[in-house]
Amino acid sequence: MTAAPLFIGSEIYRGSSYGAWHPLAIPRVPTVMDLARALGWLPRDRYVASPRAKPAALAAFHTPGYLAALQDAERTQSVSDQVRARHHLGTHSNPVYPEVFRRPATAAGGSILAAELLRDGGVVYNPGGGTHHGLPDRANGFCYLNDPVLALKAFRAQGIRRLAYVDVDAHHCDGVEMAFDGDPEIRMISVHEERRWPFTGALQDRAGGAARNMPVPAGLNDSEMDAILDGAILPLVADFRPEAVVLQCGADALAEDPLSRLTLSNGALWRAVAALRPLAPRFLVLGGGGYNPWSVGRAWTGVWATLAGHEIPDRLPGSAQAVLRALSWSRARSRPPAPSLMETLADAPRPGPIRPEIRARIAAVTA
Repeated sequence: MTAAPLFIGSEIYRGSSYGAWHPLAIPRVPTVMDLARALGWLPRDRYVASPRAKPAALAAFHTPGYLAALQDAERTQSVSDQVRARHHLGTHSNPVYPEVFRRPATAAGGSILAAELLRDGGVVYNPGGGTHHGLPDRANGFCYLNDPVLALKAFRAQGIRRLAYVDVDAHHCDGVEMAFDGDPEIRMISVHEERRWPFTGALQDRAGGAARNMPVPAGLNDSEMDAILDGAILPLVADFRPEAVVLQCGADALAEDPLSRLTLSNGALWRAVAALRPLAPRFLVLGGGGYNPWSVGRAWTGVWATLAGHEIPDRLPGSAQAVLRALSWSRARSRPPAPSLMETLADAPRPGPIRPEIRARIAAVTA
């Protein structure tokens, strides 16, 4: 087992953007790295620079033709109409930008490396990962490559067969579910907002027995998420007895996020991280969605604190506040961020009633 949790990061994310108009115009992984360092939580011996996955490794899930098109799009900074139609590159959701191959290949390389580092057990965090919508032959939902699938396949290549994949992103993990449909040695559990893109992951969808999907209504609160964690996620994972757990910890279910109508605090995510960690000898935590620069940076930094055993302060020191105050966001022009988003790491709890439909869906998904 690795001596201590490891953090996989890269400088490629710094200054890289999908374009000024895109939800992923914001910095995310650099904010986590900078906050963790400002707090003294990321010493050199815990940080691993992510390699860039080569096409041969990416071909474990993606087609050679698509990988060639993605590399060519980066080289020429353009795509033909034919490539756009076939591979969904150069679209509004999946634009061509300067690092359009290198950045997702680095995220994928980090997740593949994480599985290798976890051969003998331990905990690894790759916040640049979690691109769960990527499909074999095309980009999908801001995701050009599917690093969760590649990580799960990397575990399999080492003979680690029995795998649990938990996804708490506000959007359903359609690419991961497609990759492992009908696989008896994987258990995929997704909690996601109902009636939201990609409009997959219905309650009755079991992916040939491999998946348990729990769509939730708008307004999901901390009390409801805790009930889902205790009543569904943890029992389903524990009963499966996995050799490794992969958690996609998207931050777009938080109340401040512009691309969902869920209302969680970051504490709800941290409790899920802490509760899942003991359920397998290998634990890989990935990033995912998250489109408010303050909420996602704070949430993912707190994930690292949870994994690495750091106490979260009531108020951030000046050096950490400076990281958050330096952020800007075009979508916040008419609504300045609350002071708490720059002065603290932990959100105030967001409890509420547990609605009957939540209890009914917990019962249904565990039946």
